[in-house]
Amino acid sequence: MESRKVLSSLCYFSIFFAGFIFPLVVFFASGDQDTKRNAKKALFSHLVPIIPLPLLVFAIIYDAGVRPDQVPFFTISGIILMVLVSMVVVIWNIVKGIKVLNEK
Repeated sequence: MESRKVLSSLCYFSIFFAGFIFPLVVFFASGDQDTKRNAKKALFSHLVPIIPLPLLVFAIIYDAGVRPDQVPFFTISGIILMVLVSMVVVIWNIVKGIKVLNEK
């Protein structure tokens, strides 16, 4: 198995063990354009779950300040959104990592 394939797939699988740090290091350390491309895609996919985070913070603040006696609907909705986005990103990274390993 080629080392570039393994390194590229590890960039995707690093969502389990190194977050966005491993793809970032591979992107700057690798000389192969294909590996750099996969590292950049993996890095962006690892950062996607951070996008709804400001919405969750806003929902917590809104629910706590405006409606302290009611069910925190926006907070619960924000948490569900974060969980769903994270699950989709993990599944997508697993699929992409396997695809890179099976490339010819």
